[in-house]
Amino acid sequence: MTERGTGAGTGEAEPAAPDGRSRRHGLGIQSKLLIMLLSVSIASTVVVGLVGYGTGTESLRDAATDRLTEVRQSRSVEVARFFEQLSDASVLYTRGQTTVQAAREFSAGFAELQSSTLTPAQDQALTAHYENIFVPELEAATGEQAEPDVFIPTGGAQRYLQSTYTVAAGGDEAVAIAMDDAGDGSAWSAASAKYNDFFRELVERSGYEDALILDTEGNVVFAAVKDVDLGTNVRSRPYENSNLASAYERAIGSNTINEAYVSDFERYQPSLGAPAAWVTSTIGDEGEVFGVLALQVPIARVNEVMTGEGGWSEDGLGETGEVYLAGSDRTMRSVSRLLLEDPEEYRRRVVAAGTPPDVVDREIQVRGSILLQPVDTEAVDRALQGETGTAVVDDYTGVESFVAYAPIEIEGLQWVIVAKIDSNEALAPVNVFARNLMLSIAAIILVVSLLSLVLAQVFTRPLRRLVTGVQGVATGDLGAQVVVRTHDEIGDLTVAFNDMSRSLQVKNDLLEQQQEENQKLLLSLMPASMASRYREGEEIIADDHTGVAVVYAEITGFPAMSATFDAARSLAMLNDIVCGFDAAADRLGVDRVRTLHRGYLASCGLIVPRVDSARRAVDLAAEMIGVLDLFNVQHGTGLSLRAGVDVGAVSSGLVGRSSLVYDLWGDAVNLAYQVGAEATGAGVFVSPRVYDDLRDTRTFVEAGTVATASGSETVWALVLDADR
Repeated sequence: MTERGTGAGTGEAEPAAPDGRSRRHGLGIQSKLLIMLLSVSIASTVVVGLVGYGTGTESLRDAATDRLTEVRQSRSVEVARFFEQLSDASVLYTRGQTTVQAAREFSAGFAELQSSTLTPAQDQALTAHYENIFVPELEAATGEQAEPDVFIPTGGAQRYLQSTYTVAAGGDEAVAIAMDDAGDGSAWSAASAKYNDFFRELVERSGYEDALILDTEGNVVFAAVKDVDLGTNVRSRPYENSNLASAYERAIGSNTINEAYVSDFERYQPSLGAPAAWVTSTIGDEGEVFGVLALQVPIARVNEVMTGEGGWSEDGLGETGEVYLAGSDRTMRSVSRLLLEDPEEYRRRVVAAGTPPDVVDREIQVRGSILLQPVDTEAVDRALQGETGTAVVDDYTGVESFVAYAPIEIEGLQWVIVAKIDSNEALAPVNVFARNLMLSIAAIILVVSLLSLVLAQVFTRPLRRLVTGVQGVATGDLGAQVVVRTHDEIGDLTVAFNDMSRSLQVKNDLLEQQQEENQKLLLSLMPASMASRYREGEEIIADDHTGVAVVYAEITGFPAMSATFDAARSLAMLNDIVCGFDAAADRLGVDRVRTLHRGYLASCGLIVPRVDSARRAVDLAAEMIGVLDLFNVQHGTGLSLRAGVDVGAVSSGLVGRSSLVYDLWGDAVNLAYQVGAEATGAGVFVSPRVYDDLRDTRTFVEAGTVATASGSETVWALVLDADR
């Protein structure tokens, strides 16, 4: 026995093969321990983190969409109520006597002025107003060229009123709306002195952009602001195709004084191309219609409703959330939050998202996005199709956002409402969590790496000592011993190794003895040639043979006999019979293949080719009958034998893997089984091939037929000497 331990136990040198090269080509325990600890730590952290991240993301997404849905619904109610209030107020005003009388008197005064003419100075001043004030301001506001001749009035009343009021105000709306009476002594001015204060208060207190009265012919007989639309006819140029004209026609065509009609926003030239929407209702009394009241929707009030008066954060919309309206043309109908808060950032985002720079410049100039900012987004498209829901899509600034969208119910308008918030802001808490998770993983990697280096040294030292001991055993030192230095599982392993090495020599001797016995047993189970091939490692051992005689014999009456004895006695009697069969087979040169409970399979000409294999097989079957006859005499039994013999091609080999069986199969085997099985009574029964070989030397009688794959064949029974 050799003591191993001290030198190898330190672990300074890696065990080497006899040729001096290291045997290790994979990772060492130290590296594996490092990888294992890191993998477990990182995997558990990542799994927990991913679960937390997924749960957090889902919770934040649900919270964000729920909040957006709430804000969208509340804003929808507010904006619908706002337009309902505008409509109700318009109907209320048109039914009031002040508005009815004003419509009568302004219409009458306007009719009187149709025949009036201007002095050359007034005419020149009117033309100059359009050429030097209105048209240049319109071109600057819209960026489009305009011709003064298109707008210069031609009707007598229109020219007179604009010369007297519009030109006199110099394009200043505050001056114009404050002018109650120009002092020209006309009936129209008298009506203005009487009613202008009412409509001025209506506009200023309610926030309307303007208030117009149109007669039944489409003439604007009164305008609170007294701009260039005063005195025009909406049924002729340049306003015949405006939304004011269509709103007027809806009201005047309804022939009722109890309804109000809302138009969509459209660029209105008298307002220098600014968006204008109208609420119109018929002015009448006792079934008589005197005209139409048109109130210009206050854009500022619409924006106040949609922005919550700037209280986005208070409404739970954070730093990037907003609610906006969009029309069927997929442009905004309310102002953008980012435009109000950070115009430069707004420019950068929407231009990058595809909005033309000149449009953005116009939005920044007027601090408004109605009819300017495109919102051709998936959310707007779905809402315009009548859908209501939430989604995560890119918004009009090109940023991924959570949105809640829906069509908005305002009669006469095809608008939708969209509430949105940038997804980065909505998911900011979970993004912070992800960042902290990554930092935690980095810290874990560092700590685990240092810890694993220390632990690996502790674990690997005793293992290296064991490796040295194992190498000693591998080189032939079966008694190698390793010094036990620890009292843990590795120490137990070392003790077990020492016990193992001490018993290896004894077990090796026993193994050699067992191998010798196994060799004998193997030869008893199969031919020596197959045993040799099996030991050499062949997995599939099979051979084909021709001219082999096959005997299958079955003992009849044995079950009834064995029922009268116990199991041991029955087995002993069967062994006596089989031993007699084996002895007869050895004498005749026939090889036993295998023995069943009451069957016996043998072959001749398989291992040693023989020219008389059929004769030997038949002789064996006859002697087996003699063995049974002797047995019956000795034991007073009545056993008999039925044997089938055929000659032909067979295959032999080892069957099975865990439990090997030497077996024989093929057509000759099958027919031997069948001949014996289908014959009646005891005796030796042969196939036609055996009959042809032996009919000159043996006596046979026909014993019936047997069905085979090639057809029916005759079975012949051997006539034994005792039967002659």
